[in-house]
Amino acid sequence: MLEWSAALCSILGVLLMAQRRVVAWPVGLLSVALYALVFAEAKLYSDTLLQVAFAGFLTYGWINWHRHAADEGAIRIVPLSRSKLLRDLALGVAGGLGLGACMHLFTDAALPWLDALLTGLSLVAQWWQARRHVATWWLWIAVDVVYVGAYLLKSLHVTAALYVFFLGLAVIGLRAWSKATSSSTADSATAAGSSSS
Repeated sequence: MLEWSAALCSILGVLLMAQRRVVAWPVGLLSVALYALVFAEAKLYSDTLLQVAFAGFLTYGWINWHRHAADEGAIRIVPLSRSKLLRDLALGVAGGLGLGACMHLFTDAALPWLDALLTGLSLVAQWWQARRHVATWWLWIAVDVVYVGAYLLKSLHVTAALYVFFLGLAVIGLRAWSKATSSSTADSATAAGSSSS
């Protein structure tokens, strides 16, 4: 029942996020609280810690999106430079390897290296989401594919099915945010043309 509740909250949160709705953040906070309990019971300690970190990022994202919605009238997608993309990915991998070493040496964690690496990359994806970068969805797609296999291996079938669904939602989110980016770029170009004429 706990896993099903966490899964349903997560689905709702991702659907709302794909639609760029600020209410996605408090729904996300509820889902990570429930999933922290699920993963602790499964001895996926990196995933448990990830939920705690997600709670921090979700709180930041909620504040950031709320402020920008008030300032701009809508949630606008922000471009991510190549240098920041590479820096963030390197930090995610390095953090994941460090966490994996700790989990391998000091705990009875299942899949310590893979779980920790996915944790590091998920934190990067969550950061990009809070910062309103469309690249978040590309990273979520990659991470979700690997998570499906990991959860099947741990017999968390409901969660594995959820991540297959998340994969589809990430594709929907990618398309929606890419479309919003295109519309914003077109509007900016139109505005620039009008002001120059």
